[in-house]
Amino acid sequence: MDLVVGASNDAVKILVSKLGSLLAQEYTLIRGVRDDIQYINDELASMQAFLTKLKRAPSDHDEQRQDWMKQVREVAYDIEDGVDQAVHRLDSETRGSGMLMQVRRAWYLITTLYGRRCIATEIGNLTVRAQHVSEQRTRYGVENLGELEASAGAEAKAPRDRPAPPPQLIGTMAPVGIEAAMEKLKPWFDDDGTQLKFLAIFGFGGLGKTTLAMALYREFGDKFTLRASVLASQKFHLQTVLRSIIKELHEKMSIASKNYLDGIEERGEQQLKNKLHEHLQETKYLILIDDIWSVSAWESIRDSFTNNGKGGRIVVTTRFISVAEACRRQQHGDIYKHEPLLEEGSCKLFQQVFSSTGYEVSPSKPDGESIMKICGGLPLAILVVAGFVASKLKPDKIDKKEVHDHLHNLDMGLSQELENNLTTEGVAHILSYCYDRLPADLKTCLLYLSMFPKGCLINRKRLVRRWIAEGNLVRAVNNSSNGKVKSCQIHDMVLEYIVAKSSDENFITIVGGHWQTPFPTYKVRRLSIHKSDRKEKDTVERMKLSHVRSLTALGSFRALHSTLLKFQILQVLDLEGCKDLSSNHLKKICEMHQLKYLSLRRTDIERIPKKIGRLEYLEVLDIRETNVKKCPASVERLQRMTHLLAGDKRKRIALKLIVEITKMTALQALCGVNVCCGLALKALENLTNLKKLTVYKVEGFIDGDNQLLLSAIEHLSSCSLKFLAIDDDFTGFLDSSLKDSQAPPEHLHTLGLSGMLSQMPKWIESMHNLEKLTVSLTSLTTKGLVALSGLPELFSLIFSLDSTKINTNVLKILHDNTHKSGGKIFVPAGGFGKLKLLRFAAPVLPPLSFQEGAMPELQRIELRFRMVEGVYGLENLASIRQVVLIVSNKAPEDAKAKATQVKELASMIDEKVNVVLDEYNESAE
Repeated sequence: MDLVVGASNDAVKILVSKLGSLLAQEYTLIRGVRDDIQYINDELASMQAFLTKLKRAPSDHDEQRQDWMKQVREVAYDIEDGVDQAVHRLDSETRGSGMLMQVRRAWYLITTLYGRRCIATEIGNLTVRAQHVSEQRTRYGVENLGELEASAGAEAKAPRDRPAPPPQLIGTMAPVGIEAAMEKLKPWFDDDGTQLKFLAIFGFGGLGKTTLAMALYREFGDKFTLRASVLASQKFHLQTVLRSIIKELHEKMSIASKNYLDGIEERGEQQLKNKLHEHLQETKYLILIDDIWSVSAWESIRDSFTNNGKGGRIVVTTRFISVAEACRRQQHGDIYKHEPLLEEGSCKLFQQVFSSTGYEVSPSKPDGESIMKICGGLPLAILVVAGFVASKLKPDKIDKKEVHDHLHNLDMGLSQELENNLTTEGVAHILSYCYDRLPADLKTCLLYLSMFPKGCLINRKRLVRRWIAEGNLVRAVNNSSNGKVKSCQIHDMVLEYIVAKSSDENFITIVGGHWQTPFPTYKVRRLSIHKSDRKEKDTVERMKLSHVRSLTALGSFRALHSTLLKFQILQVLDLEGCKDLSSNHLKKICEMHQLKYLSLRRTDIERIPKKIGRLEYLEVLDIRETNVKKCPASVERLQRMTHLLAGDKRKRIALKLIVEITKMTALQALCGVNVCCGLALKALENLTNLKKLTVYKVEGFIDGDNQLLLSAIEHLSSCSLKFLAIDDDFTGFLDSSLKDSQAPPEHLHTLGLSGMLSQMPKWIESMHNLEKLTVSLTSLTTKGLVALSGLPELFSLIFSLDSTKINTNVLKILHDNTHKSGGKIFVPAGGFGKLKLLRFAAPVLPPLSFQEGAMPELQRIELRFRMVEGVYGLENLASIRQVVLIVSNKAPEDAKAKATQVKELASMIDEKVNVVLDEYNESAE
């Protein structure tokens, strides 16, 4: 049970450093308290050394050790709570010398006497607890670790440091082993009948039902006018499913108004059914509903759709034959039993997982047999096993024998549990086996994912920032977005497993959502509230919340209205997407003095209270996709702030850059700002720790301001800046100033230049560290592509243009660029040695022609457009694996016909090429 060890050790390690800071308070401690703190500090240091040894030992600790480690963890958390409260109360201690300072110090000691006595009492109580836990270690006989250390194997060691895998694209490879199923089900989708038809794909968990269903959805979805894909769950709630369908359909409808979804969260079941019928009444539609657990849930879904005579299709996935048979009993109902992978497909999937970790290996025949014996052709089991084996290999080389040995050990360790049991229970055994052999630190990080609901896309940067805010569960890493994971999603069986583990260890308490979790028996430390059936409020009100350090509310803030003031020592508060957050709630949040991380993203707030300046420990403030356009002057007091994330690019909302922001000198990321003329523009260069700067607007400039902004960019680029994105909103800054810079930002890894850029900057050829480049389509020429082809590290290249900026002048520039390039934009042969992604996103695309030998490493090309003149030479892209065509719903019929033609031609290049044709709602952008 390494999690207990890891969580206990992490808690103690953080606490020891905090106690040292408290001991440094020279004048404020009541007599005798210093000795108590020193005693606690010494005892915890001893416990930490002991726990570190346990982390290196095998994970099969007996119940006494497990109980003792849990007690260490809980007392460490309680002591940390007390220390943080003490530090906050004593933080205003006066410093300095002289008569005036002595008078102020005397006044301070008098006014804080009661508070210091309370601290002394609390620390005295905690001293007794620490002593009691220390004595129990001897009483439980958990002192001698000689035998444990002697038997510690390689599996218990800390994870090896290994170089990060090279940048890579996700999703370019077609799913493995579903070709026969796709071919068999093709007639069901191609049928031009007018009846509403149902299809149930069934099989036990981990078999790949969702993978097959989504592949069918993507392959045949363009045959339907409207389509939607949503998730059901074990804890089925029809209204939630209907809302999800309506929202997704709305995104694809060109006639729907922007306020069409207003009030949808408050509508009842019949109102939602009426709204759904309104969407679908004259439309051929495809609806995919994933993971239905009961016949009653299936019947509720079935009864929500009516036959409109247009040939609609409903596809569901389920683990249960009873649900599938209920579907079959319907008129025009069919079922498909999904089968495990054969040995060839199993080895191919195993190899894909290895490749994604930076290894290349082709398992030999014995390894293929081992994979089949262990995993039984279950894709989820193969993913888990391959990832586990990859984590055990040496970082500098790959040895097939070592791979085989690890598979053999897995086979031996699981043979008894898996004998004739390659089902859902078998997958659970594999998960448990691999989890138990993870290092404690990785277990902690894995269990943290249980905070998020089933089906949730978890943003990587959001996750890392929260980890850091909670006490460096992982060390800070470079956040380059080029070819790295942007978000992740957990298979429901894996999530179910870690939710249960998390509950057992009191790591995270989950209320609502898809899982039925028991009421906590320990003090709640991390709380995650998932919106479901509105019963969360009663559950939360029954909990003791004064020890909660991390709080996440997903979808709704309603459950916290009456309990907000009970969160006294909160450090992480994530309210992303809570539309019912009010200004009064926000003022109360500003009283949570220990907050380090505050996310208000996608809420409806319009103003930040002046009291925000009281959150002196705040490190991350996320107000993206809100209506906040200006911060109060009090933000200058937030001297620990490292990430200020603001703005809404889609709505053209940006946060005004004010002088007070430029005084937050610890900032490393400043995103979504509006740069105006004035003192703030002059002071921007003071933010020398900035690693990331994104400017959404440049406005109100007068003579000399262009040069001031250029000077600031050049200065910041010579300091720490690695990520720069500027949208000049066609005001001329890019063309008149940045393009002709004499000190270009040569050290950037990511560069974005949106707006009016008539040609590629000459200095672009000197950017040898550049990995990701986004530029305006107005700069696209054959000559410009030749210049870019020599960039040695370029991984992704994106040309874009805002549809609202299309005018006669812009169209003339695009036409002239095409004319100067010989009537087509030719992509030259050679160069682009590391380019894997090429994307064009604009209402109008010029004709593109790829010459033989062009972009030899390109794996994915994406075209998003309303009109396109033509795409030629895709067969010349030697490494192409995916072609994505996304057409505007406002596109004329000839443009849609060209898109279909390009899809057909791309499909004939190679059977390995995955071609996707989709539609986007231009009106919603």
